[in-house]
Amino acid sequence: FCCVELLCTCTRGQLGKEDMLCFLHHPEEELRWKQDPSLLHTLCTGSYLDVEKTVHWFCRFMRVAWMLLPQSRHWHLTFQPSSRSCIFQLSKGNESFTVETIFGVQRGDSDIFAGSQPTQAGVPSTTWRETYAVAEAKFFRHVSRQAPQDSWHCKCLQLLTHLLTGVGFSSYALKTVVMHLLNTTPLTRWRRRDFRQRLIDILKYLHRSLETKQL
Repeated sequence: FCCVELLCTCTRGQLGKEDMLCFLHHPEEELRWKQDPSLLHTLCTGSYLDVEKTVHWFCRFMRVAWMLLPQSRHWHLTFQPSSRSCIFQLSKGNESFTVETIFGVQRGDSDIFAGSQPTQAGVPSTTWRETYAVAEAKFFRHVSRQAPQDSWHCKCLQLLTHLLTGVGFSSYALKTVVMHLLNTTPLTRWRRRDFRQRLIDILKYLHRSLETKQL
């Protein structure tokens, strides 16, 4: 859950912004009467940031903003149904491409985010899934800069992800294993000639993880 904390803005009124209303100390009736619906009510359910409300607000904003762009004269914008991400398609004649926007809330200054990625059915719309995707991407970029040009570490991950998808192993688990081995196996031993052995190492690591129930 992403809890939204209200801050007192009364002191801003003392600094010359007399029209600044405070969500904490102004009556709710006055807030409704003197201003348009706030983002607090637009994006939140109670004290929690709501994924579905955020998606709805962003898509509505996109529709309005798109009409102000010169590209809107030539490209057609359509939205696809989605409750936890904004999926839209741009098309012009025979050309088209689809974009999916996933939302995230950063935890402080870290690379950990609470993301809006789809979860299992029945999860409340105020539930945000913790994701380490940014940290993982930075890790693999760092490894790619350090590894030899003919390193096959990404091919190992891609092949196993393709082979093991749907048999109980998530892509997150596979990435975690490969990241562990990249930290313990010299990068010079991830070349093509080492491909078979690295695949064996990854599968052995997965097997040990299943036995110990710890990744």
